[in-house]
Amino acid sequence: MSYLFLIAGLSMLILGGDALVRGAVSLAVRLNIPHLIIGLTIVAFGTSAPELLISIRSALEGAPGLAVGNVVGSNIANIWLVLGIPALIAAINCHQKYITHNLVFMLLISVTLIVLCLWQPLTLWHGAIMVGLLLAFLLDCAYRAQAHKNAAEVIDDDVEELIEQAEGNPASSSWKMIGLLLIGLIGLAVGAELTVQGAIEVARTFGVSEATIGLTVVAIGTSLPELAATVMAAFRSQPGLALGNAIGSNIYNIGAVLGITALIAPIEVEPTFLDFDLWVMLAAALSIVPFILLKGHITKLMGLLFLMAYGAYIYKVVDLGRLPSPEQTQITKQAVQT
Repeated sequence: MSYLFLIAGLSMLILGGDALVRGAVSLAVRLNIPHLIIGLTIVAFGTSAPELLISIRSALEGAPGLAVGNVVGSNIANIWLVLGIPALIAAINCHQKYITHNLVFMLLISVTLIVLCLWQPLTLWHGAIMVGLLLAFLLDCAYRAQAHKNAAEVIDDDVEELIEQAEGNPASSSWKMIGLLLIGLIGLAVGAELTVQGAIEVARTFGVSEATIGLTVVAIGTSLPELAATVMAAFRSQPGLALGNAIGSNIYNIGAVLGITALIAPIEVEPTFLDFDLWVMLAAALSIVPFILLKGHITKLMGLLFLMAYGAYIYKVVDLGRLPSPEQTQITKQAVQT
């Protein structure tokens, strides 16, 4: 039953997040909100909603490992998995406008998270710093767009297409818009609950930590929409979209997901994150730096290496995440007593 809960929860999160984004974009278009604001806030926060709901629910349910693992695992998957697979289809062009600028923000907020975790648990002031960095990123994007009078240079083509679809269908009923919003909100709430409960039960069944399930199954599940979008972009000979999406998603995961969660509830950071996972997250981020600085391409060979690195990481996470069996725990207690 726990597997069904987990699968159903992740499915509802993905579908609910998509419905919420489409409904919110339709509402924003009706209110004549500028494309830039829609792209940087409504769409961006909407696509991060599954991760946000999982992290908040996990923190409130007393499963902080799942809350942190969801974000850290997603950020690793966004680089090595979501970029690795499209690169096998077509080389990813790293010579893109503002990509270096966004890369600096991603590295800054990633290093900041590691430093903040040294003073755990993550609480109100930690969350304020992460949300503050996200707001600084959004303001910087807005300034760049205003300076060049072109929002399309800051928000990607997929977001523009989504907004144009909403604008091109003004006859769409208010009931449909309200329906999408309700489906999205309900789907996210129920999906988060099922995912968290299912993940906790799966962790107990396999004898691994909740953090391990967050870093692997949940992280991959919540990254599936980005993966599907980047694969389709690669088949359309637009693999470069994957790079901007991955960097932006990583910034939002830390700034919005962990930041807002820390504002709501304290988050304990397990030692394994500081010993291993957070550093892998930083290594994944640094692995794309040479390609961006040299304005090169992530080739098929590098895509394969990214996937191999991700496979090795998953293997190591599962190995480190194994919990001692009850018999081993009893033996350890007896040894301590003697």
